[in-house]
Amino acid sequence: MTHQILLIDDDESLLTVTAHNLVTGGFQVLEAQSGEEGLLLFDAHRPELVVTDIRLSGMDGLQVLEAVKRKNTDTPVIVITAHGSIELAVEAMARGAFTFITKPFSRKALRLSCRKALEMVQLRRENRQLTRELETLRGDGPVIVSDVMKRLMEGALRVAQSDAPVLITGESGTGKEVVARLIHQKSLRAAGPMVTVNCAAIPETLVESELFGHVKGAFTGAVSDQPGKFRAAEGGTLFLDEIGDLPLAAQAKLLRAIQEGEVEPVGSHKTVSCDIRLITATHRDLPERIKEGSFREDLYYRVGVVPLHIPPLRERREDILPLGLHFLEMHGRQHGRQFHLSIEAEKRLLRHPWPGNIRELKNAVERCAILSPTDVIEGSQLALEGREAEAKPGGFCLPQEGLNLPELEKDLIRQALERSGGNRSKAARLLGIARHVLIYRLEKYGI
Repeated sequence: MTHQILLIDDDESLLTVTAHNLVTGGFQVLEAQSGEEGLLLFDAHRPELVVTDIRLSGMDGLQVLEAVKRKNTDTPVIVITAHGSIELAVEAMARGAFTFITKPFSRKALRLSCRKALEMVQLRRENRQLTRELETLRGDGPVIVSDVMKRLMEGALRVAQSDAPVLITGESGTGKEVVARLIHQKSLRAAGPMVTVNCAAIPETLVESELFGHVKGAFTGAVSDQPGKFRAAEGGTLFLDEIGDLPLAAQAKLLRAIQEGEVEPVGSHKTVSCDIRLITATHRDLPERIKEGSFREDLYYRVGVVPLHIPPLRERREDILPLGLHFLEMHGRQHGRQFHLSIEAEKRLLRHPWPGNIRELKNAVERCAILSPTDVIEGSQLALEGREAEAKPGGFCLPQEGLNLPELEKDLIRQALERSGGNRSKAARLLGIARHVLIYRLEKYGI
């Protein structure tokens, strides 16, 4: 079967060369020299894939992308960008582009991207029923009540339908792996494996072997060939947790593996192709680590095409009681009991700052359930006093009449932005918070 591709580029010579490369690669190509002409061809022929330059005279590539997605959300769009237009490419990915290719690109890179996009179309057709079944499953997915988490999950479900790399940030224990698993389960790769790697837990000397594999005899103890996590995740999702702790040497090889779609096992001089969807997570402030020289800026932009930030539990207190009750219900089902929280227990859960986030909450309520002689969890059973004492504020005197904390926070953020001339990184430093935390608060307050 010959697949039809719509190619849009206002550079006539580049259009001709690129079309020839695709035709010799076995594709049928429709050529257009403007976005407007391309959309007319799209309506007339309904090609399976659109490849468009992002900079076009008249209607640009982003407008073409949006128009194609309005006409048929299933049609993948690949954007072509110059080195100086990476920001536009990232914007295109956020709007639903399948991937982007940077000029100058090789015939191999272009054809590989097209084949991957078309394979995704085929998977979408074959897995319609599977996808509908997955949509009806909640499984052990996150409990969401707060508006900020609802928006986060809506974003996660949207990005699940593309192959864009996702970077999930948030404090330890906020549920980054749960969100990663949801994205995998709702993606067209759901039938494939999801392989999880904790980058912080691997000894530095074994990182490359763990990720890319090794051949027999590559080092002492390498008694047989090992494929590595990239190849183990073939056709599915590779989740690299705590990527901020990855050594610099491994970061360089990871970047190459992502860009080339292939890995080189330790001790081998041959590369092996791998088809994976990459999701990463960290509790680190990666922009700060870039300044320190401990994280590569080019890798940051590669893995963070679509960033998702999970706020800490103390900033979304609407979720505390639903989560606590959910964990109690899960524990009760396993042991044939029905647990309830007393009023005092609920108050204590809401007062606690939860520095360990959801993980700490889950451990606290399950510990109470295990030790409780009755099915009612009392406030006195929650061993949270030490942490509550640590959370007492200092250095600021609360007025007798009280204050409106959200309004105070918004005012401080506006002052920091004014003082920094609108520079978010400088404003975050003035407020003593990470840049991604400031961006989350800007979105939260609509600033």
